[in-house]
Amino acid sequence: MLRKTWLPAVALAAGLVMGASTAALTEEKGAKPEGRGKYPHIHAAARALQHAENQLEKAEHHFGGHRAKALELAKQAEQELKEAVAWADAHPEEFRKGADKKTSEKK
Repeated sequence: MLRKTWLPAVALAAGLVMGASTAALTEEKGAKPEGRGKYPHIHAAARALQHAENQLEKAEHHFGGHRAKALELAKQAEQELKEAVAWADAHPEEFRKGADKKTSEKK
């Protein structure tokens, strides 16, 4: 009796392990993990805003115009983040000074 239940249990465990490893290997390679890149917090905020925009666009009710206003503000905030990155890229010395000042304030 033990032999009859042992074989299916091993086969099931092997299938689960193979399925999990296949899923891990087929994960999207193009997506950057959180925290990498030149400005990780700005990029994380931009992704959060994009997610918020998607959710607002899918909302079925207009909420008295507030949904549209929130969507407009999220797009505006996303544009501000793009401009912030462009500014930081164009002014690396000033950007670095701001980071140094912030670090010294923490001490």
